[in-house]
Amino acid sequence: AGTTAGFETAMAPGDAVIHLDHGLGVLRGVETVTAADVATDCLQLAYAGDTGLLVPAAEMDRVWRYGADADGVALDRLKGEAWPKRRAEIERDMDETAGRLLALMRARQSASAPAMHPDRGAYARLVARFPFVPTADQDEAIAAVETDLASGHPMDRLVCGDVGFGKTEIAIRAAGVAALGGWQVAIVAPTTLLARQHLETFRRRFTGLGVEVAGLSRLTPPADARAVRAGLADGSIGIVIGTQALTGKEVRFRKLGLLVVDEEQRFGVRQKNALRKLGQGVHVLTLTATPIPRTLQTALAGLQDLSVLGTAPARRQPIRTARTPLSSALLAQALRRERRRGGQSFVVCPRVEDLAPMREHLRAAAPELRMVEAHGGLKADELDEAMMRFAYGSVDVLLATNIIEAGLDLPRANTMLIWHPDRFGLAQLHQLRGRVGRGRARGFVYLLTDPDTKLAPAALKRLDAFENASRLGSGFAISARDLDLRGAGDLLGEDQAGHVKLLGLTLYRHLLSRALKAATDETAVEDWSPEIKLEVNAYLPGEYVEDDALRVEIYDRLARVLRLGEQAALDEVRDELEDRFGAPPPQVENLLAVTAIRLRCRRLGIAKLDAGPAGVAINLRPGKQLTPTAEFERKGERWIFARASSDERNRLQTVEEALASLR
Repeated sequence: AGTTAGFETAMAPGDAVIHLDHGLGVLRGVETVTAADVATDCLQLAYAGDTGLLVPAAEMDRVWRYGADADGVALDRLKGEAWPKRRAEIERDMDETAGRLLALMRARQSASAPAMHPDRGAYARLVARFPFVPTADQDEAIAAVETDLASGHPMDRLVCGDVGFGKTEIAIRAAGVAALGGWQVAIVAPTTLLARQHLETFRRRFTGLGVEVAGLSRLTPPADARAVRAGLADGSIGIVIGTQALTGKEVRFRKLGLLVVDEEQRFGVRQKNALRKLGQGVHVLTLTATPIPRTLQTALAGLQDLSVLGTAPARRQPIRTARTPLSSALLAQALRRERRRGGQSFVVCPRVEDLAPMREHLRAAAPELRMVEAHGGLKADELDEAMMRFAYGSVDVLLATNIIEAGLDLPRANTMLIWHPDRFGLAQLHQLRGRVGRGRARGFVYLLTDPDTKLAPAALKRLDAFENASRLGSGFAISARDLDLRGAGDLLGEDQAGHVKLLGLTLYRHLLSRALKAATDETAVEDWSPEIKLEVNAYLPGEYVEDDALRVEIYDRLARVLRLGEQAALDEVRDELEDRFGAPPPQVENLLAVTAIRLRCRRLGIAKLDAGPAGVAINLRPGKQLTPTAEFERKGERWIFARASSDERNRLQTVEEALASLR
């Protein structure tokens, strides 16, 4: 299903966080605490009633990020009854949800669907027509789709790739496997313009391969529409590309085997229900640049298989994004610059009523530029004509609403100006940005704010997130951020409060994963941490990592290492620290060594470990048994490894040798 660990948002001061034992609080920062000449870093957590908690950074794996904005969040009271009660209720609900999810997964695994095997020669010719070298992510997604289609079980795969990262090629390969194996394919796009573009692309790729490719939308003339429906019914049309018109009652397929849904976030609830009916008993492939939170949540939970295209094609460059107040000088400079380099520009407004004032701004700033408008108030043929004029290069500027956000491929359009960006959602902004920079030229996006209006804090946070995610491949990160900011609904219901809203994304996923493992009789990872006392200075000195936010980020990374339980992940953190900050000082070496010891204790089931100048003492978790060497002596519930240590490094080495001798 693909990994998602790399898409978690790093913890930072000011975030709302959840401590597994104490509930919802606010992370204020890091404080270095010294006791008995031993220094350690502690997280400063604030709770209701102006109370606070210092959590040793070594125990940070018990602290989970809730969300970026702590404003308006109802904090728990330390040692109160509300959090333990709420956690117990949520975990019971999680167990029930896991059971239902497991039933759905097993039903899907036991269901049957056509096992598709294309004519290999024809399929090889289709593949050879792809003019680029696939990225490693594309190769992996293509292989997964081909395996799904040949499995005999219904595919339900979500391909999440940033705009221009090659999702269409995945759809073409999937359609090739199905159509060249004798099955019909339906490809549904949210707009007639996108459907038309796909139609041209698919016809070009399938020319001469014996597969008829047709289109069906509200712009299809009645006589042609009747012919297409007849061809679908008798099986003579192998691939049909259209809008939601394909879900109409009068549309009948003779041998439908694959449904491809492009830009799924653009469809409404009623349209999605119709698509589900169309996809019953067949393979389903969903393509999106920014999956809506509910869809992302479903994929993360395992109900859908997930392929992420995170590698930029070699020809793509990151899009420069800048926020700036609207001015006539900026309009003229940006639009004329694009015209001089032989390109075209978009100017996007949030509402139809914003177009007329912006039109006057543009005419005053750059009267020589040719302009056309596109918005939902136009008739279908008028809108189509405006978009085609722009696509064929007969105008310089397209003034439009966000109707242009669906995945059109216009490689000459490489500058976009967005008026009132605060009135768009994160996913909308990302889709809009994806319209530029699709060719070899670098794309530019200007976020034009009203110089006379102060933006709300929430809007500023959203725009900051958008600007910070300007790197190539940030679509998935934006989706996770959107989920983080908005929350998501109950996985199996429509309640928009949901467990994600109560727990935050990362802890929700952790608890759901644990409940799923328990439901499948696997050994579930319990939420426990070994209690370790080593009397060594193990922390991040301020002179090594000066920024408080960076110190929190590094401790967050170490907490993830403990949750993963992998030494390799700890080695990656060590390499990154050395690369970013230089050779680690003794305190940091100790911190890494202590983290490695905690990993060993988790694996061995050691509940408590104490180490001092005289030796090492351990307590095992209930029911855990180990076979120690003769150097260990049992005293009641404790095992004693009596070996003196003279300094910190010697003590850590003694602990490591003691743990290595346990089996």
